[in-house]
Amino acid sequence: MTDDHLHDPSAAGRLCRAVALRVHTGADPERLGRDLALLTGTAGARLWVEDVPDGAESPAAAHARERELTRPTDPATGPGLRAVLLRYADGGADLVVVAHRAVPADPYELARALLDPAARPTAPVTAAHDTAGRLGEQVARLDRAPAPDWGLGEPGTAGAGSRPFTLPVHGDAPAAVTAAAALGLVLARCTGGPDVELGTGPGHSLVFTADATATVGEYLERVRHAEPVPSRAPAAGLYVTEPAEVLTGEGLKAEVIEDRPFLAPLHPLSVHVTDDGSTVLSGVCHHRRSAFGDSAVEWLTGMLVTAHRALVTARPDTPLADVPLLDDDQRHHLAVLGGLGRTPAAPEAAGERIEQTVRSWAERTPDATALTFEGTELTYRQLDERAERIAGALRALGVAPADRVGVCLDRTADLVVILLGVLKTGAAYVPMDPAYPADRLAYMTEDAELSLVVTESDAFPAAEGVRTVHPGSLAAADPDGAAPEPGPLSADAAAYVIYTSGSTGRPKGVVVPHRNVAALMDATRADFGLGGRDVWTLFHSSAFDFSVWEIWGCLTTGGRLVVVPYWASRDPERFARLLGEERVTVLSQTPSAFAQLMEADRAEPVTDSVRLVVFGGEPLDTRPLLSWLDRHPASRCRLVNMFGITETTVHVTAQTVTRREALTGSRSVGHPLPGWHLYVLDPEGRELPPGVAGEIHVGGAGVAGQYLNRPELTAQRFVPDPHAPGPMYRSGDRGRLLPDGRLEHLGRLDNQVKLRGFRIELDEIRARLLDAPGVAAAAVVLRQKPGDAAGARLDAYVVLRGGDGAPGPDGTAPAAGTEEVRRHAARFLPEHMVPSTVTALPALPLTPNGKIDTSRLPEPLAGVRSTPAAADEEAGDLETRLRGVWEKVFGFRVGPDDDFFTLGGNSLLAVRLLAALREAAMPVFPLPQLYLHRTVRTLAAHLAGAEARA
Repeated sequence: MTDDHLHDPSAAGRLCRAVALRVHTGADPERLGRDLALLTGTAGARLWVEDVPDGAESPAAAHARERELTRPTDPATGPGLRAVLLRYADGGADLVVVAHRAVPADPYELARALLDPAARPTAPVTAAHDTAGRLGEQVARLDRAPAPDWGLGEPGTAGAGSRPFTLPVHGDAPAAVTAAAALGLVLARCTGGPDVELGTGPGHSLVFTADATATVGEYLERVRHAEPVPSRAPAAGLYVTEPAEVLTGEGLKAEVIEDRPFLAPLHPLSVHVTDDGSTVLSGVCHHRRSAFGDSAVEWLTGMLVTAHRALVTARPDTPLADVPLLDDDQRHHLAVLGGLGRTPAAPEAAGERIEQTVRSWAERTPDATALTFEGTELTYRQLDERAERIAGALRALGVAPADRVGVCLDRTADLVVILLGVLKTGAAYVPMDPAYPADRLAYMTEDAELSLVVTESDAFPAAEGVRTVHPGSLAAADPDGAAPEPGPLSADAAAYVIYTSGSTGRPKGVVVPHRNVAALMDATRADFGLGGRDVWTLFHSSAFDFSVWEIWGCLTTGGRLVVVPYWASRDPERFARLLGEERVTVLSQTPSAFAQLMEADRAEPVTDSVRLVVFGGEPLDTRPLLSWLDRHPASRCRLVNMFGITETTVHVTAQTVTRREALTGSRSVGHPLPGWHLYVLDPEGRELPPGVAGEIHVGGAGVAGQYLNRPELTAQRFVPDPHAPGPMYRSGDRGRLLPDGRLEHLGRLDNQVKLRGFRIELDEIRARLLDAPGVAAAAVVLRQKPGDAAGARLDAYVVLRGGDGAPGPDGTAPAAGTEEVRRHAARFLPEHMVPSTVTALPALPLTPNGKIDTSRLPEPLAGVRSTPAAADEEAGDLETRLRGVWEKVFGFRVGPDDDFFTLGGNSLLAVRLLAALREAAMPVFPLPQLYLHRTVRTLAAHLAGAEARA
């Protein structure tokens, strides 16, 4: 059963039955030929005879028999029935009969009648259950058989495969019952639902449930009493063959040695089990390779054997949920496949703190440039000295090891120096984006128990016991008055605390130790070729964990860090020029940000100095990268897609994106980094095999270990690792392992989304909306067209107390409520989490289960025209035309006083707006002007004034 090429995958093969009988006496070819024509009622029917020059038990005989058993017949293209007599050198013979189900002849009855005249019927042998008229219908139904989403087959892959297995016989339980129960349990666990449908033939299935609440005894009884029901062809089928029948009669001795209901898999997965009365059941799993890969079937048959053994030996009162599908060896094999035990080839910074590694570069290459920002350069010696001065000033202010220091600064050279200075004190830094609302900054300050915040902002929210310090005053402090340096510091101590969105309505702080950052660099240094010749960019906010990779990835490998000015990060053309001027080699980007850089690259090619682009922060659609690869071949610029989580230290896996990945739209995020490993588990925490989707759990060197001051949440998300010391992190991401150990990322399991690199809990936004006065119910959705990262936006829906939520007669939003609701949310939520639109509805649409039906939420109404339509008549021609372009870019109506960025605008849409203005032959302007003139009315006035001055 191992010659895969013999198994015909066609629909004709799936509708053919074949039998082989070993004939000991009564194999007269002439008589058999005459009787064949008589029994079939066809004068042209013919018996083929082949002599095999070897014995009946020889490999040659087995191959000849297999060839004839697996050769289909098709009445649409030729004879629908074939009979072959194989004669062997030792006197034995096999009679093989193959018939299509559309042909009025049953192969088993025909073979028996041919060999036993006493069993000959008075009329031609016919198959009453099928007629030729139903052939087309059956073929169409079989070809529509649903392929499960966990098979890992490849569309367009031809052929079928098979894998043999054995099941032990235990007790007197019928083979058909135990085999069906075991296969049903495997299918239920792998599909994530209790309902099981097993095909038993064309148009018929066994249907039962394998819910976890049943006991083993109850489950076996349920399967035993399941009755075949008419159905479409399901994804899997089970066929059990009873012991071989011996035919005896006058001048006859023969036995059935093969009885195959189908020559090719009737279903995407067809399991055949033979009960020959011995101590084991022999089986074979046939599969279509278009739906199931060979490796997936290997795992499935292994689980089938384990489940069968457990079911037939378990006590009847054993909960079905406790029946394992994987034994210890299989579980360990999965863990190794997921990266367990893989370590960096040559760790250089293992056990080092970040500031220690940076200082070692200051000692080795003191005059090498470490930092560049708008004409300012710092060597490694200067960087280390300035950070040391900052550390001394902080110690003089009372900062001690294990403290936490808030850092609320824009991206400048000072930011990097301050962060390094905090680490030198033994404290951890808590990065805060100055653009955050005051309420959020106040909450983070209180939650992190900060006593000191370094900031340039005079508007930073004051709090009792919290001191704010300007970075300039720290730099000017007298080092002679500084407190003494601390003693030895541990790499296990916290390096930073980054706050991420929280489902309860409050962000949560992730505590990450120095050792994790050192492990990240050890895991990537050799593969990415990172070293002193590299030039990196600091493009992202320090409150986003991608900045950890950018800052310390560069400075702990001896590279030069280019701090990207704010406006350059918002203007792709300016950013592209910066890459060329600084000869940047290592670029880290979210896919959304890179999309706008690719737009600039089409107009004027980006510098050829970039040799490595690292993607992270959000899912990557690889297909648009083809245009970049056309202009920047992979041999000169490597693209790497990295899946990562703040709680597991920025990155977990890495996948090099080649033209193949881009052409196929691959969702692979690659293998785990050395030192990291992962598991894919079901909701009960059980391992799932390759190809089966579940929740991604991450273990190894990058796992942070805790949320700040959140012991209950820490216990929920950081759980014991079953195969390694330390915890593993429950990511909440959905994925599946591929047979080669790579991970395929399939999105989120919960209500979390990613927008332009930011991880957002929709429930946090919803909680803020519900806090607003007058809001009775709320929902938030992320809307995004496929492949359009720029157009992604958050839309909110609210039910207002005392209002029906209906729009006004001119299509405007309800007069009361929605704008105030949005302003309320903006007082706490950062800009990227504030909904672009708020729509009031009389009620939120619900599913039959009482959940919000997001598919029935209408297109947004809030945030459209906030002034009557008649105002258009008062607006100038430029304003009217400008407003039309805005509406074209956004895709919905815009009011003259609606803020571009509160409508969901971003730098990507800003670039698109400028292109639309050029296309409309309207005045264009430098991108920063949009940040200053954020409404149609103010922008039109600015453009009109500029024209007048010109």
